[in-house]
Amino acid sequence: MASRSIDRTFLIMTAFLVLFGTFIFVSASMGLLTREGPNYSSIIFNQFVFGLLLGGVFLFATLRIPYGFWKKQALTIFISAIVLNLLVFVPHVGAMHGGARRWIEIFGMSFQPSEALKIGFVIFFAAWLSAAKSKVATFKQGTLPLLILFAVVGCILLGQRDTDTYGVIIVTGLAMFVSSGGKGKHVAAIILTGLIALGAVVALRPYVLERVLTFINPARDPLGSGYQIQQSLIAIGSGRLFGRGFGQSIQKFNYLPEPMGDSIFAVAAEEFGFIGSALLVVFFVLFSLRGLKIAGRAPDLFSRNLVIGIIMLIITQSFLNIGAMVGVLPLSGTPLLFISQGGTALLFALAEVGIVLNVSKYTK
Repeated sequence: MASRSIDRTFLIMTAFLVLFGTFIFVSASMGLLTREGPNYSSIIFNQFVFGLLLGGVFLFATLRIPYGFWKKQALTIFISAIVLNLLVFVPHVGAMHGGARRWIEIFGMSFQPSEALKIGFVIFFAAWLSAAKSKVATFKQGTLPLLILFAVVGCILLGQRDTDTYGVIIVTGLAMFVSSGGKGKHVAAIILTGLIALGAVVALRPYVLERVLTFINPARDPLGSGYQIQQSLIAIGSGRLFGRGFGQSIQKFNYLPEPMGDSIFAVAAEEFGFIGSALLVVFFVLFSLRGLKIAGRAPDLFSRNLVIGIIMLIITQSFLNIGAMVGVLPLSGTPLLFISQGGTALLFALAEVGIVLNVSKYTK
């Protein structure tokens, strides 16, 4: 199978998102400088060196690795990702933040291993689907393995109190399952099971219940659980059509919680207005459509599902963040990929883009 040049359109779209994200991140970080001056340099280092620079290196590395490598190493990668995530529960290795244990600290640097679990899941499930082929439509060869994978991943992520990442993986897994020929009745059964499980999580996890209640009525606790969404809507509304201008956000100073993290879309909307924020959403849509086009022209079942899984990981997480900031989805702690603070998330997102670009070299 002869290789051609990479899909430059997809690469340009990624570069735009990274460039736009860099501008927004730099502006949003000014709000942090006034709050946590001593921590500013370490956060900037983590974002630009660990996330952007090292992520760029990973992008060009994964671009050069033939996609067949991931299929051969699928089981090893998935097991390694599980072990890495279990390390967060080890004392003096795992670190807590905001009541959740989701990070590993080594030599003073922290990273979130759930990013490895997401791509590990996609690689392994893509390999499984390519082996099962037409048997995916059966319960034993298709639905049951997916349910087992969901259960394994769920035990780990719910133990970390990371329901958002688990939701992203579920949506991604279902998309891959449907694209490979999974039966509608099996998908419906999985969704029904998921809704029952979600109800149990809401009942057993007070912080999840609080998110749901705040989503239903954002004004119920404006100084508590509803504070972030209230301030986010104020920021978005005050941006109007064209925005206040780069660096001119007011809400990022002592108003918006996590202005560089999950609230960064509100900062972008305030500074660039409806036009700028809509353009960002359009580019995410175009990014996903181009990625799915690459998947549609992929040379085999594994590469097709691999690309679909990666695109769904990125786009689901991004729109989960945007939807939460505009009040159409419950608040989540997921970063807006390519833009929010989170060196680990940026590094893995760029590495995943490299995998998609490698597949694009072999498209039909």
